Amino acid sequence: MTTLPPSLSPSRSQTTCASLLQELQIIWDEIGESDGERDKMLLELEQECLNIYRRKVEMTRRCKADLHNSLAQFESEIAKIVSSLGEHSFSFSRGKGTLKHQISYIRPVLEELRSKKKQRVKEFTETQLQIAKICAEIAGNGQSMMSSDPQVDERDLTVKKLGELKSHLQELQNEKIIRLQKVDSHISMIHELSVLMPFDFLKTVSGIHSSLIDSANGQSRSISNDTLAKLTGVVNSLQQEKQKRLQKLQCLGSTLIELWDLLDTPPDERKRFEHVTSLISSSVDEVLRQGSLGLDIIEQVELQVQSLNVLKASKMKELVLKRQNELEEIYRGVHVDVNSDAARQILINLIESDNVDLSNLLSSMDDQIAKAKQEALSRKDILDKVDKWKHASEEEKWLDDYEKDENRYSAGRGVHKNLKRAEKARILVSKLPCVYRIQVCVLHCYC
Repeated sequence: MTTLPPSLSPSRSQTTCASLLQELQIIWDEIGESDGERDKMLLELEQECLNIYRRKVEMTRRCKADLHNSLAQFESEIAKIVSSLGEHSFSFSRGKGTLKHQISYIRPVLEELRSKKKQRVKEFTETQLQIAKICAEIAGNGQSMMSSDPQVDERDLTVKKLGELKSHLQELQNEKIIRLQKVDSHISMIHELSVLMPFDFLKTVSGIHSSLIDSANGQSRSISNDTLAKLTGVVNSLQQEKQKRLQKLQCLGSTLIELWDLLDTPPDERKRFEHVTSLISSSVDEVLRQGSLGLDIIEQVELQVQSLNVLKASKMKELVLKRQNELEEIYRGVHVDVNSDAARQILINLIESDNVDLSNLLSSMDDQIAKAKQEALSRKDILDKVDKWKHASEEEKWLDDYEKDENRYSAGRGVHKNLKRAEKARILVSKLPCVYRIQVCVLHCYC
């Protein structure tokens, strides 16, 4: 019988092989195989077993190398994650024992760090996404900027970096709040002005940006620089228009009052435009009545002023002559001679010539009347003295005639009244000294 090769020395596995070889020897004996064939087949079998061993060893070597490589990769990844997270206080040791034991020890640590990194990346992404969103809203291109997620630099995921981003986000959120307040303030101002000066509020605001009116589709109000600039421009334009309309109505209201006073317009007629004349002394901020600065109001007042101007022109001659009568009455009251006919003729010629502003003429006559009244007031004391002197002189003359009458005491009607009048006349005459009479005579001649 052929002996077993040295490589198949007895062992647990080799015992099984020996048993199989013995069975093979029995079969060969039954077949009648030669020893040469038997040795050849045994050598082939030995070679095949060696090849299997070699492959197994090579596979084991590769497995060991893979384990070493995996362990090195795990350690490298841990180092990178720890560095990116800024976990400088993190310490790690692979432990002792076999490679598989070391890997089973390091794997949970790596998984925990990966989870922590994933959470940190999520925080960075959400923060940068909000920053990008607000920046896009401010820039006015919100929809285009939201089409892609922001890129996170995974080399720096430290708490410090995240804090800086969140601080920047807070600043942007505050800026957004301020801008929203400005937008709301401008829209509110436009609405207030639309009440005072009736115009299409919705059309005006939506013309600036559609989101300022219709935000039902989920689109927030625009806070871009362009929107704010347009809102500011519209508000300034409307405020200037408000100032312009108020000044126009104040001018028209003053004109109305002048014409009313000139034409002696009754209070009931004036009350129709009380809402206009009440604006004369109002500042821009005090005008609050709805529709008070509407174009229809301005047109109504302009038509009324035109109508009154036509009436004024037709009555101007009458008014001028009325002022002349008043002036003459004042002068007559203070004993000043005036050539009435000549003055009236001059006024009539001026009116009919159309070469003079009748309003200025009336204003000039009002000045003359005021001056005449002031002069009359200054002469009042003199005129009172002259009137007293005239009265005293008349009583003195009557007293002289009365005392010359020899029948003054005869019985008859009126004797009693004459006696009383004579008594009063004597008292009055006695109060007029000679010097005073001379002064009054001089004043009378002067007047």
